[in-house]
Amino acid sequence: MARIGRPGLDEEQKQELWRRWRSGESLSDIGRALGKHPASVFGVLRLYGGFTPRLRRRASQALSLKEREDVSRGIALGLSVRRIATTLGRAPSTVCREVNRNGGRARYRAHSADERAWDSASRPKLCRLAMNGKLRCIVAGKLALDWSPEQISGWLRRTYPREQALHVSHETIYKSLFVQSRGVLRKELQKHLRLNRVFRHSRKYTTCGQPRGQIVDGVSIADRPPDVADRAVPGHWEGDLISGSANTHIATLVERHSRFTMLVKVNGKDTKTVVNALTKRVQKLPGELRRSLTWDRGMELADHKAFTMATDTKVYFCDPRSPWQRGSNENTNRLLRQYFPKKTNLSVHSQADLNKVAQRMNQRPRKTLKYETPATTLQASVARTD
Repeated sequence: MARIGRPGLDEEQKQELWRRWRSGESLSDIGRALGKHPASVFGVLRLYGGFTPRLRRRASQALSLKEREDVSRGIALGLSVRRIATTLGRAPSTVCREVNRNGGRARYRAHSADERAWDSASRPKLCRLAMNGKLRCIVAGKLALDWSPEQISGWLRRTYPREQALHVSHETIYKSLFVQSRGVLRKELQKHLRLNRVFRHSRKYTTCGQPRGQIVDGVSIADRPPDVADRAVPGHWEGDLISGSANTHIATLVERHSRFTMLVKVNGKDTKTVVNALTKRVQKLPGELRRSLTWDRGMELADHKAFTMATDTKVYFCDPRSPWQRGSNENTNRLLRQYFPKKTNLSVHSQADLNKVAQRMNQRPRKTLKYETPATTLQASVARTD
């Protein structure tokens, strides 16, 4: 069967996706469980309007993929159609039609034939709204008046108690709105629903209690040791992402004592990508320059425990909406806009390009350092601690 949806999930993964969605899990939770990006999960859910697709089953009289592979092997061995049919326990006419409709003996391929069979299989029967024009007009009219699908369903049963043909469940109405491939109700009618959703959610779905927008077990900047605040000891860093167009980003790290800057290329904003990129860069530093990292409340460092374990660098998080608590990093990010203007695609810059910009920044004298350069200041401070 041909794969459907953006992520290229196999059948087992698709079933797991829908099971978790029905149980009320978030897109992020499902993505982590399947090893996929939440956007990929969203693509599959939107394709089906949030409704679990009916599991397609092969008809008992239809040839299986294994049987088609046996047909292909029989053709390769030069066996006759009757001989192949006898081996399979099928009628010769069944095998003959199978081969002829899929390119004949010279072009027959088992997997291509199986996919074509799935694609040409009969579609599910039309829903009641598709078959009953009067019912469809009534439902569309009531939706345009901002009636909910449940109100419409209840009103129809009350108004036409003896006309079963004019009864329809509210779930059928929702499905006809969200699954546009049905071609029953216009998509414009969705704007009349109470909630502005792009697909149907599980009744169990809720964000209550989920760690959305929260850093789990994050240590507050209020618990950061005093020697970090006074900038006397090198090895304490501030970090953040600067953003560009097309959802592109660069990670920036600024050492608090010397204002030494490091730029890290990241291929996405998700925590796995950012943490992996930062880890590889920080691991190259000597141990005395890996004391702590202060970050804002962005979820890109949600997996801070993995970063700490890999680099032995403690992570502290700023208070919400308090960028001044990472003042050196904020100021450096402003200076970096000279090289990375806003609304430009940052993915075009290689790590080598970022290293050149960082080198230029680190060799510029800074007023806050009494016009010493960050590179010289950091080198001197490390020499004093040796």
